[in-house]
Amino acid sequence: MKRDLEPNWEFVSDGVMGGMSDGALTSETINGREATRLRGRVSTENNGGFIQMTFDINASGAPYDARRWSGIELDVLGNNEAYETRLRTSDLDKPWQSFRFEFLAGKNWTTIRMPFSAFSAHRHDKVYDAAQLRRVGVLAIGREFDADIAVAQVRFYN
Repeated sequence: MKRDLEPNWEFVSDGVMGGMSDGALTSETINGREATRLRGRVSTENNGGFIQMTFDINASGAPYDARRWSGIELDVLGNNEAYETRLRTSDLDKPWQSFRFEFLAGKNWTTIRMPFSAFSAHRHDKVYDAAQLRRVGVLAIGREFDADIAVAQVRFYN
């Protein structure tokens, strides 16, 4: 069983913290699939190091109860670089806190299946609570590189 999501993607960069990374989101047809594409240059200058595409599961920002699902899937195409999916729950109160999962975005469309149990806590010691899932992000982060990743579909799965 699956549930397709309809993300309203937003672009965020380390510029919110004084970083120097730069990028943009575009909507494109890539290899026959409608997708949102994140492209840019990740820079670690000035304590920076990320660009991301992110969305709230509920448009209001309220938590979504994802306990009936085993995980989340992304249909991605990229430039053979490592990226991260990050989940935020309503019990995380700092912008740098999340649950993360790293994956490789290859040059062909691929479905990346990420069980919630495989996400690790990042910069906090809380336990993932699927009943409090609020936000999903795809990040190019942590090193100097040219990011290029497209996401055609996001869904929960069992």
